[in-house]
This record gives sequence, structure tokens and C-alpha cells, in this order.
Amino acid sequence: MTEQEKQSLTRQLMEEWSARDKALKADRFQELNRIARKGQIVFAGSSLMEHFPIYEMLLDRRLPYTIYNRGIGGYTTNELLDTMGPCILDLEPAAVFLNIGTNDMNGADYLLPEFLDRYERIVRSILQKLPEVKLYLLAFYPVNQAAAPQEAAEAFRCRTNERLQEANHEIRKLAERYHAEYLDLNAGLTDEAGNLRKELTIDGVHMHVEGYRIVLDNLLPALEELAGKMKTD
Repeated sequence: MTEQEKQSLTRQLMEEWSARDKALKADRFQELNRIARKGQIVFAGSSLMEHFPIYEMLLDRRLPYTIYNRGIGGYTTNELLDTMGPCILDLEPAAVFLNIGTNDMNGADYLLPEFLDRYERIVRSILQKLPEVKLYLLAFYPVNQAAAPQEAAEAFRCRTNERLQEANHEIRKLAERYHAEYLDLNAGLTDEAGNLRKELTIDGVHMHVEGYRIVLDNLLPALEELAGKMKTD
């Protein structure tokens, strides 16, 4: 077997493992949703949401709601569209925080209009099934390609800050169109060049807990506003 064939086989095996892992997580969410409380808060998206230790960070704050993290690592907009039930809708949440789409940007064949069409279909699905929901569309976090290890550099080569900012601009407009809240939680995450701070990132894309502490500080006003609203409802 040639080196090229070995690399191709490795990629195929990794893709198969990833697909099985994502399917298992969606099935697990479907099972957990049967015992979950309705009308709470859902965080949905890809690994950048899945890795957010929101439950642990909020344990001592005594907020009057439960947050269910339904992020799935590696997820794309197409995959979320296929699992809207277990990831969001089955929980009938009062509020949804959405961070999905960065994995769509990893390929050279990425096209912004096609991505926005899929993203908008997610938004419409949530609002049609949950007309009273409070929907928050999160800005994508910055990246630091120089901080990526060699084995990850190729995978994230196409996910640039320019591409992320371009998408953020359009998602902000989408939020206005659908009367959703656009949340940019990136203050404090970037260096002077606008890249994700090196000390906050694992691989140039994903963050250590300290990065999520900054995100949480920026997110707290929205969470506290929700707390006040849900106490009076």
C-alpha cells in the first residue's frame, strides 16, 4: 500500500468513526430529552458549543432554569437540519443559543450563499415550531491558524478569520430579519492582530476553559435577563 493509499484509508476510517460518534450523540440526546424539563434553555451547535462547560460554570449562580447543551462535535448545518428534534425542538425550549456553521467553512468548496441558505432554514425551523422562543444567534469565535499544530493545520486551513467575519456580518442581518438576538461574545478573545489569543486555544480553533470564562462573562447579561423574565412568567 502506498503512502497516499494509507492516508486515504486513514481519512475514510476517521470519517466513518466521526459519523458513528455523531449519530450516537444524537440518539443519546433523543433518549435524554424524554426525561428533560420542557421550557428551559438549549445551547446547540458543533464542538465549539459542545465544549462549552456552561453547566459547571453556572453551578453556583442559582439561575431559575436548566441549560441543556446539545452541541455535537463536527456538526455542520446540514447535520443539524437532519436532527433538529433531538438537538433543539423536542425540548420545547424557552430560549435557544445557536452556534453552528464553522465546520461548513473547512472546505475549499464552501460558498457563503449556500451556507446562509442552510443557516436560515435552521432559524425558520426553530421559529415555526417554537413561535414563542427567544432565539440567540452567536457570532463565530475567531481562530488562530499560527497556533494550530501541524496535524490540524490542513483541516482548518480554509477556516479563516476573514471567512468567519464575512459570515458573522450576514448572520447579524439574518438576526435582524427574523427578530432574533445577535450576540457577539468575542470581546477579550483576540490579540492585537484580531486572532484568537494563543494562550486560550488548544489547536487554533477550540478553546481552553479560560477562553470559555471570557465567553461566559460576555454572555452573562443575556442569561441574567432571561432569568429575570422566567421568574416573572
